[in-house]
Amino acid sequence: MFGLIYCYDAYCGWCYGFSPVIKQIAEEYKTILQPDVLSGGMILPEKPVHISVTAGYLLNDYKNVEELTGIKFGEDYLWHLQNPDDTDWYPNSEKPAIALCIFKEYYPARVVELAADLQSALHFEGRDLTDNEAYRHLLEKYSIQEETFYEKLKSESYKEAAYYEFALTKQLQVNGYPTVFIQTADSKFIMVARGYTKYETLKSRIENVLKENQ
Repeated sequence: MFGLIYCYDAYCGWCYGFSPVIKQIAEEYKTILQPDVLSGGMILPEKPVHISVTAGYLLNDYKNVEELTGIKFGEDYLWHLQNPDDTDWYPNSEKPAIALCIFKEYYPARVVELAADLQSALHFEGRDLTDNEAYRHLLEKYSIQEETFYEKLKSESYKEAAYYEFALTKQLQVNGYPTVFIQTADSKFIMVARGYTKYETLKSRIENVLKENQ
């Protein structure tokens, strides 16, 4: 079975817009392609950086994402961009990446859906992904025991797993998100999407890779 490798970041607005596309692809090819999602570590400041630094850029960018993808950003998320002086957000990709590593352990086949739920928690529901509470509603949805999850969230081994994914995306020379590969062999990754890609385009590229690597 070939792999469907989706490189994303929980804070990436274009990945949020891409969520419906990659979910549809993962569902359609679930008997042929084994999905995996790698967190890229897009925002890893040495010192916390307040959202006000990027709020202006994000306020412009989200409109482009909505226009091209048809997705909607939630009012609770946009409030933080529109009121940067009143918010306590310090975006950081580390915790959602650790959370995804934990979720993957429980539901490896549903990893694309899990990543989409993390993005929705931020970009639609306006949850702060650096806050442990941001994940509680997903524990209910996926029937994961709270105590176990929160123990794992602060454990060193899952942090290491997240940083391993950051390193892997670098090794794959990913320099923007979303990026999608088809893995046809241990060390053979064929890129089928870089940046937001429409469903029809992505499907056609995947079909070509599958034909060429039968």
